[in-house]
Amino acid sequence: MEEIVVESLLRGNREAQIEAAIELSNLSRKQRQKVAERDIISPLLLMLQSQDSITTEVSLSALLSLAFGSERNKVRIVKAGAVQMLLEILQTETKMVIVELSMAFLLILSSCNRNKIKIASTRSIQLLVGLIGLDRLTVQAKLDGIATLHNLSTLQQIVPLVVASGAPYALLQAINSCDKSSELAEKAASLLENIVHHSPESISGISGAIEVLVEAIEEGSAQCKEHAVGILLGVCSFDRDTNRGMILREGVMPGLLQVSVDGTRRGKEMARELLLLLRDCSGYVIKDKQSKIEIVEQIMREIDQEGERIPGTMLKLVEEMISKLTT
Repeated sequence: MEEIVVESLLRGNREAQIEAAIELSNLSRKQRQKVAERDIISPLLLMLQSQDSITTEVSLSALLSLAFGSERNKVRIVKAGAVQMLLEILQTETKMVIVELSMAFLLILSSCNRNKIKIASTRSIQLLVGLIGLDRLTVQAKLDGIATLHNLSTLQQIVPLVVASGAPYALLQAINSCDKSSELAEKAASLLENIVHHSPESISGISGAIEVLVEAIEEGSAQCKEHAVGILLGVCSFDRDTNRGMILREGVMPGLLQVSVDGTRRGKEMARELLLLLRDCSGYVIKDKQSKIEIVEQIMREIDQEGERIPGTMLKLVEEMISKLTT
């Protein structure tokens, strides 16, 4: 069967090549690896550039199957010029199944460390950032685009390119426009946290950024809340004098206190660290004779001075947070 697939791809007519590409996707991993040694990537890439959507779709599926689970094939495919072809498809294609396959293919190729610099050296980052913000793109395509950017940004030298492309703004828009408890919000917040870790000033000057993140802390899933807290912690740690007041004015305290009590383990740790930055709890001297309620009242007075009042229902959360901070 492998021999028929190879011969059809190398020498067959259009119909034979389509059948061979379909059959290739059905081969076992071991069989796919064997046929990949026979120079079949080139004819598949030629098929990828076809004006016929069926030919494009089956070639994408075949190339995806070759790349999946094989670092060697991922490198071969990128060296053969696949990335530029994928970018052309993403810019011009209107058939969503082909767009989704192209995004998934780029994601798989970007998972290989040897490919990351080559992919980033194209206009792929700018294109992906632009696509994330398109309403017509499916959620899965957006998730794959964000995951590709995440793969690329694991190399620190690529992060400035991601920031310069406008990714922080696009990610904030994605978080703002979707359900905060959705996977899309989680993945967008995760990538933004990674960007802010390397470039904490990257969301400075973006109007409404803090408000979006505070809403994510209030309404998001546990993971989304964790990432949102991590972003605000990075921003506040970078420039506390500038950002502390802005964060407080957006009403972060109720949600932040909630995360400090019942968030993920990492979320709790970061929430408490951010609370210390926002409230400067290091300045509170816990004396033996000072009661817990006096400490709470001391913090509440500072909250009031910032112009934010916490409802009475939050008092127990404040007490529990103080208890955990002082044990």
